[in-house]
Amino acid sequence: MKQDYLQMRVLELAPQVWGTGPLFETDLDLLSKQDVRSILYIRPDNESPGQPSAADLARAADGYGIALTYFPVESRKIDGNTAVDFMQAADALKRPLLVCGRSGGHATSVWESAELAQDSNNTK
Repeated sequence: MKQDYLQMRVLELAPQVWGTGPLFETDLDLLSKQDVRSILYIRPDNESPGQPSAADLARAADGYGIALTYFPVESRKIDGNTAVDFMQAADALKRPLLVCGRSGGHATSVWESAELAQDSNNTK
């Protein structure tokens, strides 16, 4: 992702998958200029005051041609079944993909936990 356009901090999680913290409707124009095709929004609604709802963000993202999937994850650690569902949701989305959580660290932690749990489930 080109840092000259995007003003939020983004962390690379995988090829064409990025993690970041809070997302607001005003960020969507910048994301569209970065050719983001999908958002996996993991932040639960009403987590903090002033936070836009996932439904409002999805409507606004649609106006930019960006698909938003709401997959709220409250904990940094997720169980095997949730991990598989999370990774299936991520795999179904077009890239570049932005995973948005409470913070960039939250998005990274959830992604890594999902990968580890999925790998663990696949080896059983």
